[in-house]
Amino acid sequence: MTTPPPPGYPVYAPTPPMSPADERLWATFAHVGGIVLSWLAPLVIYLVHRDRGPFVRAHSAAALNFQLTVLIAVLVCVPLMFVGIGFLLLPAVGIYALVIEILAAMKANQGEWYTPPLTIRFVS
Repeated sequence: MTTPPPPGYPVYAPTPPMSPADERLWATFAHVGGIVLSWLAPLVIYLVHRDRGPFVRAHSAAALNFQLTVLIAVLVCVPLMFVGIGFLLLPAVGIYALVIEILAAMKANQGEWYTPPLTIRFVS
């Protein structure tokens, strides 16, 4: 039977910070995962690794914010399809999202800070 820790001591061991190479890797995964799984991959990476380093936190938050902004743009394009303009806007949004996420993944892999343009900040 284990005894509880004395008062004032944490019950769990704090997670150590990541190495810069690991931060770049997970930041790149956040952007590439955004291409494949939309907002789900950046959300999971943000929730799991946000306390492990500022670089991975910033990039995963940026990827999540960008994917949520793209989701809103897609939801706006769907009703606009009844007018006809949505058929032109939806592919433009998709191409824009793909280009920006590839650019962001390359910046993250190089260790550069990057915030995608035209992004609403939901998570900081």
